[in-house]
Amino acid sequence: MNGQGSLIIVGAGPGLGVAAARRFGRHGHHVGLIARTPATLTALAEDLRQDGVTAATATADITATAALQTALVEVEAQAGAAEVVLFSPRPSLEWIKPTLETGPDDIQRAVALSVAAAAATAQALTPGMRRRGRGTLLFTTGGAAVEPHRDRAVSAIAYAAESAYVRLLHETLADDGVHVAQATIVGPIGTGLTHEPDDVAERLWQLHIERTRSLLVLR
Repeated sequence: MNGQGSLIIVGAGPGLGVAAARRFGRHGHHVGLIARTPATLTALAEDLRQDGVTAATATADITATAALQTALVEVEAQAGAAEVVLFSPRPSLEWIKPTLETGPDDIQRAVALSVAAAAATAQALTPGMRRRGRGTLLFTTGGAAVEPHRDRAVSAIAYAAESAYVRLLHETLADDGVHVAQATIVGPIGTGLTHEPDDVAERLWQLHIERTRSLLVLR
């Protein structure tokens, strides 16, 4: 177990997820990864192992509440009590449609991923954080949270709802020693793109250690 507690990443992927795991891992945090497919988790854990970062893993469709909360329990048991949570699932490209082509099913699936799964994560892990009197919850969203576009309606809707939830969570937990913050990334993220994953991971680290900002917009 790690005296500092662990970093648990919900919706881990090979870009920002791995970069954040490396950044926090360098400071002694064990890492727990949750993603949909075993192959993804195996590759991520091996990548991190080569950098000297130990990662516990659990597979879950994070839109299935019971499966997600079971996975959270599993990785916390392996990696140690959650000190930091990074909620950063990637929405399906199939959901990127103009407003009038975006149907109820699209919206329901997007909200299940961005909002219901966020609430399930918070309900599973914040009781322990509140008992310990410390912790950080970090949420990432795309630029549609602040710059909605009619051709990407579902992202604008889901990220707006997630932003509202994060703000309410911040207000609810501020007096309990638990910091809640959102990083909104405007533009593409990836190696050679507008936002380098390592740079975003550094900003997430600063949100965690400084604990002064509840919203960061990266342009």
